[in-house]
Amino acid sequence: MRGGSDVFNGVPVCAPGHAAWRRGARFLLVLGAVTLAACGKQKEAPSEPRPVVSMIVHPDGGSVPATYPGEVDARYTTPLSFRVNGKIIERTVRLGDDVKPGQTLAQLDPADYEKNAASAQAQFDAAQHRLVFARQQLERDTAQSAANLIARAQLEQTQDAYASAAAQRDQAQQQLALAKNQLRYTQLVADHAGVITAENADTGQNVQAGQAVYQLAWTGDVDVVSDLPERAMAALHTGDAAQVTLGALPGRRYAARLRELAAAADPQSRTWRVRLTLEHPDADLRLGMTANVTFAAPHEVNAAPAFTVPATALFHDGAAPALWVVRAPDNVLQLRRVSVTRYDARTITVAGGLQDGERIVLQGVHTVHAGEQVRPVAPLHPEDFAS
Repeated sequence: MRGGSDVFNGVPVCAPGHAAWRRGARFLLVLGAVTLAACGKQKEAPSEPRPVVSMIVHPDGGSVPATYPGEVDARYTTPLSFRVNGKIIERTVRLGDDVKPGQTLAQLDPADYEKNAASAQAQFDAAQHRLVFARQQLERDTAQSAANLIARAQLEQTQDAYASAAAQRDQAQQQLALAKNQLRYTQLVADHAGVITAENADTGQNVQAGQAVYQLAWTGDVDVVSDLPERAMAALHTGDAAQVTLGALPGRRYAARLRELAAAADPQSRTWRVRLTLEHPDADLRLGMTANVTFAAPHEVNAAPAFTVPATALFHDGAAPALWVVRAPDNVLQLRRVSVTRYDARTITVAGGLQDGERIVLQGVHTVHAGEQVRPVAPLHPEDFAS
């Protein structure tokens, strides 16, 4: 500064003019900041709704008989066990083998039981000899007593000795029979014809009397076991007719009769177990096959119309089956609980929870959420979702 003036780009500027320039610069900076802030507060453009593959559902043409999953089982299944303790030294059958009545299935070490039987045999022989001697003595004393050669008291003592010898012989005989039975029990023998469905003990293992070694499913009557929900139990009665189909034997139908109804629900699943007996089982049936049980008539009062939808649409609300419904007209997703009456390879049959003309989501059911707005699109290949 010289003489109260500044120089700016070689031009002298007086002090008052310089202050005005600085105020103008600050004004421009503030204006620019306000402009940038205003630009930053502009609203972002709303995102497009997510496209979802969906379809409109229609009833199948009326309610359908309820179908429930089941499993093929033998009517009688029993555990096979030894009646004495011991060590298994041999097993002659394995899992899945067919057995016949009287066939030996396993063997315990018989050494100790053979010794017990031999000891009981020796005790029986000794008791038999004492009985023979006591009988001879009784015959002599009886003859002498008749001739008044001995006192009456001596005859009574001889009679008592004979009775005691006879009782000891009988006791020894029973002990011998018991020892022989225990020796025989070291062999596990099948009581009925059937198939081995489980192995519970192995060779070399020490087992207790009554401990299961095998599980035997009897040959003969074949059952189908199913667990039914509460709504299906009210109208069911023993002897009701049913149809059974098997996934492993397509095209075959088996007539069945309801034989047994559980008296109470399972505390975990809250379902009732029922047993149906097949009227004409064939040789192609195998234990453990999955089955579908269809009762001859619907057993639900005011049954809802049935909808067959692709299995890919199934979701779950907790433990309950559910579907995503696209609510009209705003296309907002709603999770709807449904009642599934049948599960097939590619489809499910829903008997409650849907209305005619509603739209459901077919794909990506695990990637959407309730209340989300979507854009419904038709399947690219509708035949992939055909029942």
